[in-house]
Amino acid sequence: MVSISVIIPVYNGEKTIRSTIESVLSQTFSDFELIVIDDGSTDKTVEIAKSIDDSRISIFSFPNAGQAESRNRGVKLSSGEYVSFVDADDLWTQDKLEAQLRELTDNPDAAVAYSWTDHVDERGRFFRNGPHLKFEGDVYKKLIVNDFVGSGSNVLIRKSTFVEVGGFETSLPPAEDWDLWVRLAAKHPFVVIPKTQIHYRTLTQSASFNVAKMEASSLKVIDRIFEAAPESLQYLRKFCIGHRYKYLTYKALDLSPERKRALAAFRFFALALYLDRSLWKRRVIWKVLLRMVATVTLPEAWMRQLMLRFPKPFDIEALLIHIRFPD
Repeated sequence: MVSISVIIPVYNGEKTIRSTIESVLSQTFSDFELIVIDDGSTDKTVEIAKSIDDSRISIFSFPNAGQAESRNRGVKLSSGEYVSFVDADDLWTQDKLEAQLRELTDNPDAAVAYSWTDHVDERGRFFRNGPHLKFEGDVYKKLIVNDFVGSGSNVLIRKSTFVEVGGFETSLPPAEDWDLWVRLAAKHPFVVIPKTQIHYRTLTQSASFNVAKMEASSLKVIDRIFEAAPESLQYLRKFCIGHRYKYLTYKALDLSPERKRALAAFRFFALALYLDRSLWKRRVIWKVLLRMVATVTLPEAWMRQLMLRFPKPFDIEALLIHIRFPD
């Protein structure tokens, strides 16, 4: 029996699966098994995974059923006291498992350890921070309003508590992560490692990049959250929806100069401002608005070139300088 079971769900991940596996194998903590759940891939994913020679790796292939079911399958096959998940395009820093396990060992009442996440593009270049927050202990109320965990590739969970709450809900992709965090937080404390240890790769073909699907899934999760929440927290529903539409605005603008996505961002942004009036006081909203206007009005080819020069999506001041004073 190992201490930690690391589970990689993958579907047609031939471009990134090797780097993801290598980031796990390079961990400073080594007492883990790595379970790769192939979700019906039709490319060279399995061949690449099998070419990596390490006795800790096990590969299982199933008919395609989606990421949530693949994660649940991995847990059923696991032998570790703790489980951790990493998507087949994301990366960990070398001390991720060691630091998270230390926190859970030092805090035996806690069920979940999470770290900070930063976002990288398809070439591994940083383009924006994820949530960098220090919420610990009873985080249920905070998680209702905002998924500050930031990534399904983030957490280390006591396996017993994962099983206790029923694992991932398979009907909620791609927002099933948030749903699970809330159900865990309703019963158990969280601990945080306040440093970036997850590099979340945004791919234009990934499920999370489909903002229409993410919106529909998020609203289902919100319904589930408030069906289970006590009466004393029902007032948070409006703020929760507002925060989610703010998040969807960011997702719609990530790495994409497409007018269609910018128009979706306008709708998300308007809903966020209506539902959470406090957003009007934040300077960033004007940067976001300017980014949306530029995407809608400027030629798409111009925007693509600008985003290559300024990959951080909200580096609006630098982008404007380039528009006004081109080379």
